[in-house]
Amino acid sequence: MRCSRFIIVMCAVLAVSSPRLQTSETGNAEPFALDIPPEILPPIIPDDNPMTAEKVSLGRKLYFDKRLSADNTVSCATCHDPRLGFADGKAVAEGIGGQKGARNSPTTLNAGFYDFQFWDGRSVTLEDQAKQPLINPVEMGMPSHDAVVEKVKGSEDYPDLFEKAFGTREITIDHIAMAIAAFERTLITLDSPFDRFIAGDNNAISESAKRGWDLFNGKGRCNTCHGYVESYPFFTDNKFHNVGVGAKNRQFDELARRAEHESDVAKVSHETGASELGRFLVTKGRPDIGAFKTSGLRDIALTAPYMHDGSEPTLESVIEFYNRGGETNPFLDGGIRPLELTDEEVGDLVGFLNTLTGSHIDRLKEEFAGDME
Repeated sequence: MRCSRFIIVMCAVLAVSSPRLQTSETGNAEPFALDIPPEILPPIIPDDNPMTAEKVSLGRKLYFDKRLSADNTVSCATCHDPRLGFADGKAVAEGIGGQKGARNSPTTLNAGFYDFQFWDGRSVTLEDQAKQPLINPVEMGMPSHDAVVEKVKGSEDYPDLFEKAFGTREITIDHIAMAIAAFERTLITLDSPFDRFIAGDNNAISESAKRGWDLFNGKGRCNTCHGYVESYPFFTDNKFHNVGVGAKNRQFDELARRAEHESDVAKVSHETGASELGRFLVTKGRPDIGAFKTSGLRDIALTAPYMHDGSEPTLESVIEFYNRGGETNPFLDGGIRPLELTDEEVGDLVGFLNTLTGSHIDRLKEEFAGDME
């Protein structure tokens, strides 16, 4: 899979550097180079949405603009706040009118590297992901994408920015989503203490964290789903697993029968009970009942609470959950079983996870502090 990703990505990177960017679709655009170490595969960038400085700047403005919601109170940054690791610190997302969804807000840090977006993977691009919260009644609550476009058109500051980014003053929902996605692809944090350790600096992390790293790859079995790969160091297998979160007292078969013919996955994903079906809502396949996307672990210490439903308040409680063997249910992943970790080993694993916070996060917090005012 990574080989095909590499081929696609290299084509996209070449497109960003190409003079072909000087077209009506990108305006007089300046190519934007992502800050990625050479050994790491860059994210897949769609051929029709090459990275440019003008597009990133427009996407940044849209990302922080609460006017994109029905009551002017919610922006992308409301649930993906730079001050909170680009998450929101809440168990589940809260939208207009204080409405609560059923799932935790994942961080947008490094999201451009993932094969799927949303906990159930219903989107495979950031462009498609960006469109959905805008019209979800529980999130930003706009009645339609046309209404979003009209609202953006009505803002005097946007037409010139769209012309710079896309070579046209015409504003479409695709242009809005493309700009937001381009900005989100710049939210990259690497250069953590762990990275320095793995590169040879034995003093970059504590002895406890070193023991945690060994446990991560051994007794703790964390690397089964969160394995480290130098060219893709985001600690996720990009797959979906039922680990028992939210499974207690759930009548999965009954919920699956009710949701089997539901086509509006975004709507059902916010419904209590049905939300716990996870990947099944997308595939309608029984093996996917209760399965959710494997989160990346970069900057994980910044984004409590954890799990798709925000049910675990700390990293310690997450590890204790796995230590118990999850929550038994008919669709539990076969790799989930009690780990018999000691309290000291739990502490060592937490120590390791704390080393995954990138130094870039402080720069991002400072850079976007003014946008949150």
